[in-house]
Amino acid sequence: MTITTIHVCLTTSTHAETLLKFAVPLARAHNAHLVGLHTIEALVVYPGIAMHIPDQAFSAFNESQIKEARAIETIFRTFCRNEDFMSEWRLMRAQSVSAADRLVESSRAADLIIMSHDDEATDRYDHRRVQERVIRECGRPVIVVPLHYEGPLAGNHIMLGWSDTREAARAAHDLIPLALDGAQVDVVHIGPELMDEFSDHSALDLAGMFARHGLSAEITHKDGHGRDVAALLGKMALEKGADLIATGAFGHSRIHDFVVGSVTLSLLRDAPLPVLFSG
Repeated sequence: MTITTIHVCLTTSTHAETLLKFAVPLARAHNAHLVGLHTIEALVVYPGIAMHIPDQAFSAFNESQIKEARAIETIFRTFCRNEDFMSEWRLMRAQSVSAADRLVESSRAADLIIMSHDDEATDRYDHRRVQERVIRECGRPVIVVPLHYEGPLAGNHIMLGWSDTREAARAAHDLIPLALDGAQVDVVHIGPELMDEFSDHSALDLAGMFARHGLSAEITHKDGHGRDVAALLGKMALEKGADLIATGAFGHSRIHDFVVGSVTLSLLRDAPLPVLFSG
Protein backbone atom coordinates (compact mmCIF):
# COMPACT_ATOMS: atom_id res chain seq x y z
CA MET A 1 0.00 0.00 0.00
CA THR A 2 1.19 3.51 -0.81
CA ILE A 3 0.09 6.91 0.45
CA THR A 4 -1.93 8.59 -2.29
CA THR A 5 -4.25 10.90 -0.33
CA ILE A 6 -3.25 13.12 2.60
CA HIS A 7 -5.70 15.36 4.44
CA VAL A 8 -4.26 18.20 6.50
CA CYS A 9 -6.66 19.83 8.96
CA LEU A 10 -5.92 23.56 8.92
CA THR A 11 -7.87 24.89 11.86
CA THR A 12 -6.15 28.26 12.39
CA SER A 13 -3.89 30.55 10.39
CA THR A 14 -1.54 30.62 13.40
CA HIS A 15 -0.47 27.00 12.91
CA ALA A 16 -1.17 26.50 9.20
CA GLU A 17 2.45 27.13 8.21
CA THR A 18 3.79 24.63 10.76
CA LEU A 19 1.43 21.93 9.48
CA LEU A 20 2.20 22.64 5.83
CA LYS A 21 5.97 22.62 6.44
CA PHE A 22 5.39 19.05 7.63
CA ALA A 23 2.68 17.97 5.16
CA VAL A 24 4.01 19.37 1.87
CA PRO A 25 7.38 17.51 1.94
CA LEU A 26 5.46 14.34 2.86
CA ALA A 27 3.08 14.79 -0.09
CA ARG A 28 6.07 15.50 -2.34
CA ALA A 29 7.95 12.39 -1.20
CA HIS A 30 4.94 10.16 -1.86
CA ASN A 31 3.49 12.13 -4.81
CA ALA A 32 0.24 12.19 -2.86
CA HIS A 33 -2.89 14.26 -3.41
CA LEU A 34 -2.86 16.85 -0.61
CA VAL A 35 -6.22 18.14 0.64
CA GLY A 36 -6.36 21.19 2.88
CA LEU A 37 -9.43 21.00 5.14
CA HIS A 38 -10.96 23.94 6.97
CA THR A 39 -14.35 24.27 8.63
CA ILE A 40 -16.42 27.41 9.10
CA GLU A 41 -17.84 27.47 12.61
CA ALA A 42 -21.55 26.95 13.02
CA LEU A 43 -23.36 29.66 14.95
CA VAL A 44 -25.49 27.43 17.16
CA VAL A 45 -28.61 29.02 18.59
CA TYR A 46 -30.29 26.93 21.28
CA PRO A 47 -34.10 27.04 21.04
CA GLY A 48 -34.52 26.97 24.82
CA ILE A 49 -32.81 30.35 25.16
CA ALA A 50 -35.14 33.27 24.57
CA MET A 51 -32.70 35.66 22.94
CA HIS A 52 -32.86 37.57 19.68
CA ILE A 53 -29.65 37.72 17.66
CA PRO A 54 -29.70 40.65 15.22
CA ASP A 55 -28.88 40.12 11.56
CA GLN A 56 -25.80 42.30 11.96
CA ALA A 57 -24.38 39.83 14.48
CA PHE A 58 -24.86 36.93 12.09
CA SER A 59 -23.28 38.93 9.30
CA ALA A 60 -20.26 39.96 11.39
CA PHE A 61 -19.78 36.37 12.58
CA ASN A 62 -19.82 35.00 9.02
CA GLU A 63 -17.49 37.71 7.75
CA SER A 64 -14.91 36.93 10.44
CA GLN A 65 -15.11 33.24 9.58
CA ILE A 66 -14.67 33.88 5.86
CA LYS A 67 -11.74 36.22 6.51
CA GLU A 68 -9.92 33.54 8.52
CA ALA A 69 -10.71 30.89 5.91
CA ARG A 70 -9.28 33.06 3.13
CA ALA A 71 -6.11 33.68 5.11
CA ILE A 72 -5.60 29.93 5.61
CA GLU A 73 -6.42 29.21 1.96
CA THR A 74 -3.78 31.73 0.87
CA ILE A 75 -1.16 30.01 3.03
CA PHE A 76 -2.18 26.59 1.66
CA ARG A 77 -2.05 27.68 -2.00
CA THR A 78 1.28 29.46 -1.47
CA PHE A 79 2.89 26.30 -0.09
CA CYS A 80 1.48 24.15 -2.92
CA ARG A 81 1.95 26.59 -5.79
CA ASN A 82 5.16 25.18 -7.29
CA GLU A 83 4.66 21.53 -6.37
CA ASP A 84 4.14 18.67 -8.83
CA PHE A 85 1.66 16.79 -6.65
CA MET A 86 -2.07 17.51 -6.85
CA SER A 87 -3.53 19.78 -4.19
CA GLU A 88 -7.10 20.67 -3.25
CA TRP A 89 -8.60 23.25 -0.92
CA ARG A 90 -11.78 22.08 0.79
CA LEU A 91 -13.89 24.53 2.81
CA MET A 92 -16.76 23.08 4.80
CA ARG A 93 -19.34 24.50 7.17
CA ALA A 94 -19.52 22.80 10.55
CA GLN A 95 -23.07 21.73 11.29
CA SER A 96 -22.86 21.20 15.05
CA VAL A 97 -21.14 22.48 18.16
CA SER A 98 -17.98 20.54 17.21
CA ALA A 99 -16.10 20.63 13.91
CA ALA A 100 -15.03 17.01 14.50
CA ASP A 101 -18.16 15.64 12.79
CA ARG A 102 -17.25 17.18 9.43
CA LEU A 103 -13.54 16.37 9.77
CA VAL A 104 -14.28 12.72 10.55
CA GLU A 105 -16.78 12.49 7.71
CA SER A 106 -14.36 14.04 5.19
CA SER A 107 -11.26 12.11 6.25
CA ARG A 108 -12.45 8.53 6.03
CA ALA A 109 -11.30 8.37 2.39
CA ALA A 110 -7.78 9.59 3.25
CA ASP A 111 -4.72 7.39 3.61
CA LEU A 112 -3.35 9.76 6.24
CA ILE A 113 -4.63 12.70 8.30
CA ILE A 114 -2.40 15.44 9.69
CA MET A 115 -3.43 17.71 12.58
CA SER A 116 -1.76 20.02 15.08
CA HIS A 117 -1.64 19.87 18.87
CA ASP A 118 -4.36 21.67 20.79
CA ASP A 119 -3.71 25.36 21.37
CA GLU A 120 -6.10 26.92 23.88
CA ALA A 121 -4.78 30.38 23.01
CA THR A 122 -5.90 30.28 19.37
CA ASP A 123 -8.25 27.32 18.83
CA ARG A 124 -11.91 28.01 18.27
CA TYR A 125 -14.31 26.50 20.77
CA ASP A 126 -15.51 23.93 18.21
CA HIS A 127 -11.93 22.70 17.69
CA ARG A 128 -11.27 21.86 21.35
CA ARG A 129 -10.11 18.23 21.70
CA VAL A 130 -11.03 17.60 18.07
CA GLN A 131 -7.89 15.46 17.63
CA GLU A 132 -9.16 12.88 20.11
CA ARG A 133 -12.46 12.48 18.31
CA VAL A 134 -10.86 12.21 14.87
CA ILE A 135 -8.44 9.53 16.12
CA ARG A 136 -11.21 7.57 17.84
CA GLU A 137 -13.83 7.82 15.09
CA CYS A 138 -12.35 8.22 11.61
CA GLY A 139 -10.69 4.80 11.36
CA ARG A 140 -7.60 6.25 9.65
CA PRO A 141 -4.05 6.89 10.91
CA VAL A 142 -3.61 10.41 12.26
CA ILE A 143 -0.33 12.30 12.66
CA VAL A 144 -0.47 15.05 15.28
CA VAL A 145 2.28 17.67 14.94
CA PRO A 146 3.55 19.77 17.88
CA LEU A 147 2.94 23.52 17.80
CA HIS A 148 5.74 25.42 16.05
CA TYR A 149 7.46 22.14 15.10
CA GLU A 150 10.32 22.39 12.62
CA GLY A 151 11.90 19.05 11.85
CA PRO A 152 13.07 16.81 9.01
CA LEU A 153 10.95 14.87 6.55
CA ALA A 154 9.15 12.10 8.42
CA GLY A 155 9.87 8.53 7.39
CA ASN A 156 13.62 8.02 7.58
CA HIS A 157 13.70 7.00 11.25
CA ILE A 158 10.49 5.94 12.98
CA MET A 159 10.12 4.82 16.58
CA LEU A 160 7.23 2.42 17.27
CA GLY A 161 5.87 2.31 20.81
CA TRP A 162 5.07 -1.40 20.94
CA SER A 163 2.75 -3.44 23.11
CA ASP A 164 1.05 -6.70 22.20
CA THR A 165 -2.30 -5.05 21.42
CA ARG A 166 -4.60 -4.55 18.46
CA GLU A 167 -3.96 -0.79 18.36
CA ALA A 168 -0.17 -1.18 18.39
CA ALA A 169 -0.38 -3.79 15.62
CA ARG A 170 -2.32 -1.32 13.50
CA ALA A 171 0.30 1.36 14.16
CA ALA A 172 3.06 -1.06 13.11
CA HIS A 173 1.39 -1.65 9.75
CA ASP A 174 0.23 1.97 9.31
CA LEU A 175 3.81 3.22 9.53
CA ILE A 176 5.04 1.03 6.64
CA PRO A 177 3.67 3.23 3.81
CA LEU A 178 5.28 6.24 5.52
CA ALA A 179 8.70 4.61 5.82
CA LEU A 180 11.12 5.73 3.12
CA ASP A 181 13.48 3.32 1.38
CA GLY A 182 15.89 1.75 3.87
CA ALA A 183 14.28 3.51 6.84
CA GLN A 184 15.21 2.63 10.41
CA VAL A 185 12.38 1.43 12.67
CA ASP A 186 13.02 1.23 16.41
CA VAL A 187 10.54 -1.13 18.09
CA VAL A 188 10.40 0.06 21.70
CA HIS A 189 8.59 -1.89 24.42
CA ILE A 190 8.24 -0.19 27.79
CA GLY A 191 7.31 -2.52 30.63
CA PRO A 192 8.67 -4.97 33.19
CA GLU A 193 12.18 -6.19 32.47
CA LEU A 194 12.26 -9.44 30.48
CA MET A 195 14.27 -12.38 31.76
CA ASP A 196 14.85 -13.50 28.17
CA GLU A 197 14.41 -10.99 25.34
CA PHE A 198 14.19 -13.83 22.82
CA SER A 199 10.91 -14.87 24.44
CA ASP A 200 9.23 -11.71 23.15
CA HIS A 201 7.94 -13.46 20.05
CA SER A 202 5.59 -10.69 18.93
CA ALA A 203 8.38 -8.09 18.76
CA LEU A 204 10.71 -10.54 17.02
CA ASP A 205 8.05 -11.38 14.45
CA LEU A 206 7.46 -7.66 13.96
CA ALA A 207 11.16 -7.05 13.29
CA GLY A 208 11.13 -9.85 10.73
CA MET A 209 8.08 -8.34 9.03
CA PHE A 210 9.75 -4.93 8.81
CA ALA A 211 12.90 -6.55 7.35
CA ARG A 212 10.84 -8.20 4.62
CA HIS A 213 9.56 -4.73 3.73
CA GLY A 214 13.17 -3.59 3.31
CA LEU A 215 13.32 -1.72 6.61
CA SER A 216 16.03 -1.94 9.24
CA ALA A 217 14.45 -2.88 12.57
CA GLU A 218 15.89 -2.82 16.08
CA ILE A 219 14.12 -3.96 19.26
CA THR A 220 14.57 -2.12 22.55
CA HIS A 221 13.07 -3.14 25.89
CA LYS A 222 12.89 -0.48 28.57
CA ASP A 223 11.76 -0.93 32.16
CA GLY A 224 9.61 2.10 32.89
CA HIS A 225 10.10 1.85 36.70
CA GLY A 226 6.73 3.56 37.14
CA ARG A 227 7.74 6.57 35.05
CA ASP A 228 5.46 8.45 32.67
CA VAL A 229 5.40 6.21 29.57
CA ALA A 230 4.57 9.08 27.19
CA ALA A 231 7.43 11.22 28.51
CA LEU A 232 9.81 8.26 28.29
CA LEU A 233 8.78 7.53 24.69
CA GLY A 234 9.38 11.16 23.75
CA LYS A 235 12.78 11.22 25.46
CA MET A 236 13.88 7.99 23.78
CA ALA A 237 12.71 9.20 20.37
CA LEU A 238 14.81 12.34 20.69
CA GLU A 239 17.84 10.37 21.88
CA LYS A 240 17.55 7.91 18.98
CA GLY A 241 17.15 10.70 16.42
CA ALA A 242 13.68 9.61 15.28
CA ASP A 243 11.64 11.87 13.03
CA LEU A 244 8.30 10.25 13.91
CA ILE A 245 6.75 8.28 16.77
CA ALA A 246 4.10 5.66 15.94
CA THR A 247 1.80 4.17 18.55
CA GLY A 248 -1.57 2.59 19.11
CA ALA A 249 -4.21 4.96 20.47
CA PHE A 250 -6.92 4.72 23.12
CA GLY A 251 -6.61 1.05 23.95
CA HIS A 252 -8.72 1.51 27.08
CA SER A 253 -12.16 2.87 27.85
CA ARG A 254 -12.71 6.58 28.49
CA ILE A 255 -13.40 5.79 32.17
CA HIS A 256 -10.03 4.02 32.49
CA ASP A 257 -8.29 6.96 30.80
CA PHE A 258 -10.00 9.41 33.16
CA VAL A 259 -9.19 7.47 36.35
CA VAL A 260 -5.78 5.95 35.56
CA GLY A 261 -4.54 8.29 32.85
CA SER A 262 -3.87 7.82 29.15
CA VAL A 263 -0.56 7.57 27.30
CA THR A 264 -2.39 8.74 24.17
CA LEU A 265 -3.69 11.92 25.81
CA SER A 266 -0.25 12.67 27.27
CA LEU A 267 1.36 12.31 23.82
CA LEU A 268 -1.37 14.47 22.28
CA ARG A 269 -0.51 17.19 24.77
CA ASP A 270 3.26 16.97 25.25
CA ALA A 271 5.01 14.88 22.56
CA PRO A 272 8.15 16.66 21.28
CA LEU A 273 7.88 15.00 17.84
CA PRO A 274 5.04 14.27 15.42
CA VAL A 275 3.13 11.16 16.51
CA LEU A 276 1.27 8.72 14.27
CA PHE A 277 -1.79 7.49 16.19
CA SER A 278 -3.66 4.35 15.10
CA GLY A 279 -6.92 3.56 16.84
